[in-house]
Amino acid sequence: MSTAAPATTVVPRFAAQPLLVRRAAVLGAGTMGSRIAAHLANAGIPALLLDMVPEGGRSRNELAEKALANLAKAKPAAFYEASLSSMVTPGNFEDDLPKLKQCDWVIEAVAENLEIKRALLERVTPHLAPQAVLTTNTSGLPIAKIAAGLKSHRERFFGTHFFNPPRYMQLLEIIPTAESDAELVAAFATFADRALGKQVVFANDTPNFIANRIGVMVMFTAAALMVEQELTIEEVDALTGPALGFPRTGTFRLSDMVGIDVLAHVAANFPQGVMPGGFGAILQEIVKRGWLGDKSGQGFYKKSRGADGRDERFVLDLKTFEYRPLEKANLPALEMAKNAATVQERLKLLLANDPKKDKAARFLWPFLATLWNFAAERIGEAANEAPSIDEAMRAGFNWDLGPFELWDAAGVRETVGRMREMGVSVSPATIGLLESAPEEARVAWYSPDGPQCYNPTTGAWETLAQQPGHARVADFRRSNGIVKSNPGASLVDVGDGIGCIELHSLKNAIGGDVVAMISSVLNPASEAVKNFRGFVISGDRDRFSVGANLMQLLLGAQEGDWDEVEGAIRAFQQMCSAVKFCPRPVVVAPFNLTLGGGAEICLHAARRQPYAETYIGLVETGIGLIPGGGGTKEMLLRTVDAAEHLAPPDPKDPPSRFAQSAEMNSALKRTLETIAMAKVSTSAEEGRGLGLFAESDRITMNRERLLLDAKAQAIALAEAGYVAPQMRTVAAAGTASLAVLNTGIFLMGEAGYASEHDMKVARWVAYILCGGKVTAGSLVSEQYLLDLEREAFLSLCGERKTQERVAYTLKTGKPLRN
Repeated sequence: MSTAAPATTVVPRFAAQPLLVRRAAVLGAGTMGSRIAAHLANAGIPALLLDMVPEGGRSRNELAEKALANLAKAKPAAFYEASLSSMVTPGNFEDDLPKLKQCDWVIEAVAENLEIKRALLERVTPHLAPQAVLTTNTSGLPIAKIAAGLKSHRERFFGTHFFNPPRYMQLLEIIPTAESDAELVAAFATFADRALGKQVVFANDTPNFIANRIGVMVMFTAAALMVEQELTIEEVDALTGPALGFPRTGTFRLSDMVGIDVLAHVAANFPQGVMPGGFGAILQEIVKRGWLGDKSGQGFYKKSRGADGRDERFVLDLKTFEYRPLEKANLPALEMAKNAATVQERLKLLLANDPKKDKAARFLWPFLATLWNFAAERIGEAANEAPSIDEAMRAGFNWDLGPFELWDAAGVRETVGRMREMGVSVSPATIGLLESAPEEARVAWYSPDGPQCYNPTTGAWETLAQQPGHARVADFRRSNGIVKSNPGASLVDVGDGIGCIELHSLKNAIGGDVVAMISSVLNPASEAVKNFRGFVISGDRDRFSVGANLMQLLLGAQEGDWDEVEGAIRAFQQMCSAVKFCPRPVVVAPFNLTLGGGAEICLHAARRQPYAETYIGLVETGIGLIPGGGGTKEMLLRTVDAAEHLAPPDPKDPPSRFAQSAEMNSALKRTLETIAMAKVSTSAEEGRGLGLFAESDRITMNRERLLLDAKAQAIALAEAGYVAPQMRTVAAAGTASLAVLNTGIFLMGEAGYASEHDMKVARWVAYILCGGKVTAGSLVSEQYLLDLEREAFLSLCGERKTQERVAYTLKTGKPLRN
């Protein structure tokens, strides 16, 4: 049953202006605290990182210094770029508390122990500036109890629950107390949204708040059903993974990643009798044995090095507590459902089976019924409305759909009917939803067009709050319609005279449809160019682009249809040229994976507005090709600009002098390494260092703000009187520099870093970067460089080893080194 939410004077909302945080401090240099400090550095905020003075340590700051050293080696990377570590200053609680006076925000992130937290905060508060914000990072301890010991700053204190690792996990739960200043909380929420890139969800001060409350309950429910139905760990992880729109980690792999001791600690915060039975004793035994997951090298899974040097995966047999070889889950219904295109289709296929005959349905019905009932009962208790719960589970546990969105996908009326037939109770909140709808009408938590959601605590349909600055292309598609479309891309009016070319092919691969759409829209004579003053290229999928459609390329190459292959390359080059020379400014807004042809589109834009978590790279060499859509040419132009910036050429000197300068040769070597080694950035900031983003390109921290940030860039360029660039000519480095680069390639091969085919591909890259076989200082045009790209691309397409690489990558998704 739902219980009343704790009394609070705070009305959660966002402020028009963010809190100004010029400097911050993190108290506690453990895994969570140190990574929060790293993410503050990512956001450009200098941070103090303080911890205890260790007994007998070599340094009074040893704990914080060691944490900082570990961050530099962390996988996945904690910092956007390695040099950002200099923004974190290590210190200790004995010597450095007076420095807190300089901090606008102080966050406590010590051990999950109420008394330890209260004792530290009692020491800290006398050193805080009056205007400082003080928060506690806890995964479930009562915020009011932590606040009870504060002698000052109570109105400036609240909970901020980050998820680990803070850089990558988007959720930030903000938990105000009854004394928290509502305006301050709102200003902080806006700061966290804009500066830290967080999906902010307001939670009530209840055990484990929202995401952990539901997420851990779900994990324990899955584990209890596993014991009850005598399933294996592999089967449960398969059933609680992508089939439901959950991450591939499933239940038990996720437990190993989070830490089984952490899971046990969070579970201990639940009231007695709330957690499903049947699994607690098993969990206690695993913790007792020290099998804590990834941090201890074994948990529910274990990895060992076999006699052949390869890693072997083992899984824990919970009956014998011994490890056995990993086995693939035998679930025929799940295999069939994998062919479904959406979570909704998969879910309906799986739930349509008879639980008496089908293992998957027998597990999923009680599992989902428990999830849906439990989530519904949290409305008015852990959260004020269903959308907060859905957002918390999407951002905190990486679910594709939150519990109420998942229920709508399965059909509320239909599933409730089956639940009742099975003797499963239905939450009062859901009964209220059913009673609010006419008989036989479709029942859902969300209205069909999306702007309203049913709230059982008020019995009303409430309009969903739209966070200013947040938008997806789908929002404009619903409101403004589609200007033109094909299976790979669409042109959508996003308002204020800006059109968005939305990429939506399978995996956002760039095939003929995408090429045709971009080329036609950005053609100077097109209706779109007449009707819009600027364009954005982006999308709503989980990645910007995996690159060119390799299947089309492979078929053409294998059949020897070189006219078709050459035509496809030429069309791709013309598309990228359309992006660059369009009379209207084109801003590309990439996000997540941005590879190969996707990166080439970016390179040609007037501006780029990448999401902070953009992993960009010209990866064509990994499949035995070169960037052939103008990417190699654009990298050469950037190389020339970088060298000129370091050593501006004297106009009186002949072009050959600059073309053969040390600065130019050094810059060419770096560019060759970026392309030939298929380097992929670990962030947008690192992408700058690779020359794939310019210093003038702005980075968006919050994925939900990316589209409107890019739109603002396009508007600014248009209003500044944007003029498209002209075709350039540059002084080629020529054959002397080509010889130097080829020597480096040879030495890489001799050292075992490159195969013979790697070297062949790299020599083609060097050939283009040096302008072909010309003398140093020869002026070469962009079109000449594009012709060199096509020559190299076609030559490599005819190589058997390149075709093997392409086929292998299509089959496995991995590169082949042959």
